[in-house]
Amino acid sequence: MTDPDEKRQLEQLEARIAEAKQGQAPKPRQDEHYSQAQLAWRMVIELVAGLGIGFGIGYGLDSLFGTIPIFLVLFTMLGLAAGIKTMLRSAKEIQEKKLAEEAEKKDEGT
Repeated sequence: MTDPDEKRQLEQLEARIAEAKQGQAPKPRQDEHYSQAQLAWRMVIELVAGLGIGFGIGYGLDSLFGTIPIFLVLFTMLGLAAGIKTMLRSAKEIQEKKLAEEAEKKDEGT
């Protein structure tokens, strides 16, 4: 074998190795599914947190004043309203982000 022939074979071998490595390389993850699940959990947690905080404040005030559970009911409803308001704000934020991404993709396409 001549020296240039060996170099050519070595280059071919390196190319085949690189090709095999590309075939075995892990595919990029699809984080979209996970990010949607994270957003859903975020909204659920915001709602439950609002309810829990309202319940806690109402229960504490009822215990402090020794009243019937009027504050419990009142603050639980206020906590529910606050949780829903926070969820809607998060949904609006997510929607604006998606619209901005779509507009950016549209601008790149033209």
